Amino acid sequence: MTQLLEAAANVFGQVGYTAASTNAIAREAGVSPGTLYQFFPNKEAIAVELGDRFLHRMREAHTQVFTEANAALPLAEMLDAVLDPLIEFNCRNPALLALIKSSDIPGKLAEDHDALHESLLTRVGELISVYVPAMPAAQRTRTATMAFALFKAGLELVLAHEGAERKAYVAELKASMYRYLEPVLGAGCCDPAGGAADLPSAGDGARH
Repeated sequence: MTQLLEAAANVFGQVGYTAASTNAIAREAGVSPGTLYQFFPNKEAIAVELGDRFLHRMREAHTQVFTEANAALPLAEMLDAVLDPLIEFNCRNPALLALIKSSDIPGKLAEDHDALHESLLTRVGELISVYVPAMPAAQRTRTATMAFALFKAGLELVLAHEGAERKAYVAELKASMYRYLEPVLGAGCCDPAGGAADLPSAGDGARH
C-alpha cells in the first residue's frame, strides 16, 4: 500500500489529479493494475487515503509551528519559524497542492481540507491576537485571511521553481508577508513587562 501511495503522490504531483489514472499509478509503482485493485478500487480511493495521510502530517506541522515560543519572537523571526517548516512540507509533498487545486477531488477529501483550512485560519488569528490583543475580532479575521491568501499565492510560485530561484521566491514570500503584517502587528511581540505573551489555545476567544 505504501508503495502504491508513493507512486500515486508522484503521478498526482506530475500530471495533477484529473489527468492521473490507475494504470499510470500502477506503472509508477512497478505493479500490475490487478495488484493495485487488490488495495484500492479506484483512483478516488487512492486520493482519499493519500489525502488523509497528507492532512494528518499537515496538522502535526501546524502543532509544531504555532507555539508559544514562536509567538514570543519578533515578527521577522516568527515568520521564519512558522513559514520555513510549512514551505518545506509542501516542497516535499507537491501532490498535496495538486490534489487541493483539482476541481474534481473526492468530496471527503475536499471536506477534510476545508476543515483544516478553517483550523489554520483560527491558529493564524490566535497568533495575531498575541501581537495585538486589542484588535477587534472582525479585523483579526480579515488580517488572518489576507495573510493566509498571501502565503498560498506565494507558495504556488515557490513550488513552480527549483534551486536558487525557489530560494529567491521564498525570500520574496517572506518579505511580502512582513511588509503586510508589520504595519498591523509591529516588529516585536512582548507585553509591557517585557515577557512573551501567551499563545491562545484553539477555540479561545479574542483577548481584549
